[in-house]
Formats: sequence, structure tokens, C-alpha cells
Amino acid sequence: MNSALYRAYLEERKEILKHKWLESEKQGHDIGFEKALLDWILHHRAGWREGRRLE
Repeated sequence: MNSALYRAYLEERKEILKHKWLESEKQGHDIGFEKALLDWILHHRAGWREGRRLE
């Protein structure tokens, strides 16, 4: 599968996993995917999507 939607999903997932790693490092333990996902959506998703739209 190589659709634009799937590629966008993979790019967003990569950003969420990066956020999970960074936040886990800050807190000194694995925060888990769900917590990282929620935090990323609430604090970073809109800006990330806007940045992609402008590219």
C-alpha cells in the first residue's frame, strides 16, 4: 500500500513515536504510546499538520 493517506499516517506515527521517546527520556520512564499520542495530539498535531500543509 503506497497511498498518500497511508504515507501521511506513517509520517504522523513517526512523529508520535519520536514524541514518546523524548517525553519518556524527560520523565525517566516509558510513558506509553497512549499517553504520548494524547499529549502529541493536544499540543503538537495542529502545528505539525500546518507545517506539512505549507511545504
